[in-house]
Amino acid sequence: MQKDALNNVHISAEQVLITPEELKNQFPLSADDENEIATARNTIANILQGRDHRLLVVCGPCSIHDPDAALDYARRLKTLAADLSDQLYIVMRVYFEKPRTTVGWKGLINDPYMDGSFDVEAGLHIARRLLLDLVGMG
Repeated sequence: MQKDALNNVHISAEQVLITPEELKNQFPLSADDENEIATARNTIANILQGRDHRLLVVCGPCSIHDPDAALDYARRLKTLAADLSDQLYIVMRVYFEKPRTTVGWKGLINDPYMDGSFDVEAGLHIARRLLLDLVGMG
Protein backbone atom coordinates (compact mmCIF):
# COMPACT_ATOMS: atom_id res chain seq x y z
CA MET A 1 0.00 0.00 0.00
CA GLN A 2 1.30 3.45 -0.84
CA LYS A 3 1.95 5.81 2.06
CA ASP A 4 0.17 8.67 0.23
CA ALA A 5 -3.07 6.69 0.33
CA LEU A 6 -3.07 7.10 4.13
CA ASN A 7 -1.99 10.72 4.54
CA ASN A 8 -4.34 13.69 4.25
CA VAL A 9 -7.11 11.67 2.61
CA HIS A 10 -9.82 14.04 3.89
CA ILE A 11 -7.99 17.31 3.23
CA SER A 12 -9.16 19.15 0.15
CA ALA A 13 -7.04 22.31 0.56
CA GLU A 14 -4.47 24.02 2.75
CA GLN A 15 -4.15 27.70 3.51
CA VAL A 16 -1.24 29.22 5.40
CA LEU A 17 -2.52 31.79 7.87
CA ILE A 18 -0.97 35.11 8.72
CA THR A 19 1.22 34.95 11.81
CA PRO A 20 0.32 36.98 14.90
CA GLU A 21 3.41 39.12 14.34
CA GLU A 22 2.44 39.84 10.72
CA LEU A 23 -1.10 40.74 11.82
CA LYS A 24 0.23 43.13 14.47
CA ASN A 25 2.55 44.70 11.89
CA GLN A 26 -0.32 45.20 9.43
CA PHE A 27 -2.57 46.66 12.13
CA PRO A 28 -0.24 48.18 14.75
CA LEU A 29 -1.21 49.75 18.05
CA SER A 30 -0.45 53.43 18.31
CA ALA A 31 1.34 54.81 21.35
CA ASP A 32 -1.98 56.26 22.51
CA ASP A 33 -3.61 52.84 22.17
CA GLU A 34 -0.83 51.22 24.18
CA ASN A 35 -1.26 53.83 26.92
CA GLU A 36 -5.03 53.31 26.94
CA ILE A 37 -4.62 49.56 27.38
CA ALA A 38 -1.98 49.94 30.09
CA THR A 39 -4.14 52.42 31.99
CA ALA A 40 -7.20 50.16 31.79
CA ARG A 41 -5.22 47.14 32.97
CA ASN A 42 -3.79 49.15 35.85
CA THR A 43 -7.27 50.34 36.86
CA ILE A 44 -8.59 46.78 36.78
CA ALA A 45 -5.66 45.57 38.90
CA ASN A 46 -6.30 48.35 41.42
CA ILE A 47 -9.98 47.40 41.69
CA LEU A 48 -9.20 43.70 42.11
CA GLN A 49 -6.58 44.49 44.77
CA GLY A 50 -8.89 46.83 46.69
CA ARG A 51 -6.95 50.03 45.92
CA ASP A 52 -9.87 51.42 43.89
CA HIS A 53 -13.32 51.42 45.53
CA ARG A 54 -15.30 50.97 42.31
CA LEU A 55 -17.00 47.79 41.21
CA LEU A 56 -15.58 46.19 38.06
CA VAL A 57 -18.28 45.35 35.52
CA VAL A 58 -17.42 43.31 32.43
CA CYS A 59 -20.34 43.16 30.03
CA GLY A 60 -21.04 42.61 26.40
CA PRO A 61 -22.43 40.18 23.88
CA CYS A 62 -21.76 36.45 23.96
CA SER A 63 -19.89 36.75 20.68
CA ILE A 64 -19.22 39.55 18.22
CA HIS A 65 -20.80 38.83 14.84
CA ASP A 66 -21.20 42.35 13.43
CA PRO A 67 -18.38 44.90 13.86
CA ASP A 68 -20.74 47.84 13.25
CA ALA A 69 -23.12 46.62 15.94
CA ALA A 70 -20.16 46.12 18.29
CA LEU A 71 -19.03 49.71 17.73
CA ASP A 72 -22.56 50.99 18.34
CA TYR A 73 -22.74 48.97 21.55
CA ALA A 74 -19.34 50.35 22.61
CA ARG A 75 -20.46 53.95 22.03
CA ARG A 76 -23.56 53.40 24.16
CA LEU A 77 -21.56 51.61 26.85
CA LYS A 78 -18.97 54.41 26.93
CA THR A 79 -21.72 56.95 27.65
CA LEU A 80 -23.09 54.79 30.45
CA ALA A 81 -19.59 54.18 31.83
CA ALA A 82 -18.93 57.92 31.97
CA ASP A 83 -22.21 58.52 33.81
CA LEU A 84 -21.39 55.86 36.43
CA SER A 85 -17.60 56.23 36.61
CA ASP A 86 -17.58 57.23 40.27
CA GLN A 87 -19.16 53.87 41.25
CA LEU A 88 -18.38 51.45 38.42
CA TYR A 89 -15.53 50.70 36.05
CA ILE A 90 -17.25 49.24 32.99
CA VAL A 91 -15.26 47.14 30.52
CA MET A 92 -16.71 45.80 27.28
CA ARG A 93 -16.38 42.08 26.76
CA VAL A 94 -15.24 41.37 23.21
CA TYR A 95 -15.16 37.73 22.17
CA PHE A 96 -15.05 36.44 18.62
CA GLU A 97 -15.77 32.72 18.90
CA LYS A 98 -18.55 30.40 19.98
CA PRO A 99 -16.58 27.79 21.95
CA ARG A 100 -19.57 25.82 23.25
CA THR A 101 -21.40 25.75 19.94
CA THR A 102 -21.14 22.26 18.50
CA VAL A 103 -23.38 22.82 15.50
CA GLY A 104 -23.65 25.97 13.45
CA TRP A 105 -21.66 29.16 13.19
CA LYS A 106 -18.33 29.07 15.07
CA GLY A 107 -17.71 32.80 15.29
CA LEU A 108 -16.40 35.84 13.47
CA ILE A 109 -12.79 34.70 13.20
CA ASN A 110 -13.69 31.25 11.89
CA ASP A 111 -16.42 32.32 9.46
CA PRO A 112 -16.54 36.13 9.21
CA TYR A 113 -19.11 36.26 6.43
CA MET A 114 -21.43 33.71 8.10
CA ASP A 115 -21.64 31.81 4.81
CA GLY A 116 -19.60 28.68 5.47
CA SER A 117 -16.56 30.02 3.61
CA PHE A 118 -14.36 29.80 6.73
CA ASP A 119 -12.11 32.64 5.57
CA VAL A 120 -10.10 32.65 8.81
CA GLU A 121 -7.54 35.14 7.57
CA ALA A 122 -10.28 37.67 6.75
CA GLY A 123 -11.76 36.98 10.18
CA LEU A 124 -8.43 37.74 11.84
CA HIS A 125 -8.16 41.02 9.92
CA ILE A 126 -11.71 42.06 10.80
CA ALA A 127 -11.21 41.17 14.47
CA ARG A 128 -7.91 43.04 14.77
CA ARG A 129 -9.32 46.12 13.05
CA LEU A 130 -12.34 46.07 15.37
CA LEU A 131 -10.15 45.76 18.46
CA LEU A 132 -8.10 48.75 17.32
CA ASP A 133 -11.27 50.75 16.71
CA LEU A 134 -12.58 49.84 20.16
CA VAL A 135 -9.40 50.73 22.01
CA GLY A 136 -9.28 53.98 20.03
CA MET A 137 -12.66 54.88 21.52
CA GLY A 138 -11.12 54.85 25.00
